[in-house]
Amino acid sequence: MEFILDRMETKIEWFQAYDLRVVERQINEQIENNKALLLDVHAISHQVVFDPNAGKMLYSAVVHFKAKSAV
Repeated sequence: MEFILDRMETKIEWFQAYDLRVVERQINEQIENNKALLLDVHAISHQVVFDPNAGKMLYSAVVHFKAKSAV
């Protein structure tokens, strides 16, 4: 049996919730989880829209993680 271990170079994750604090908590949890994979935050994009079905603001964010640079 052969094991091949490849290093993850980039990862993109999406988050959304009706409460901004929940989105922030989700992002912070994933930042901590991705530290184990040696990934740092490269970029964050966020957006807020009104959801007429729920009658609330919907917060969403996309976080791009990249491998830590070897210095």
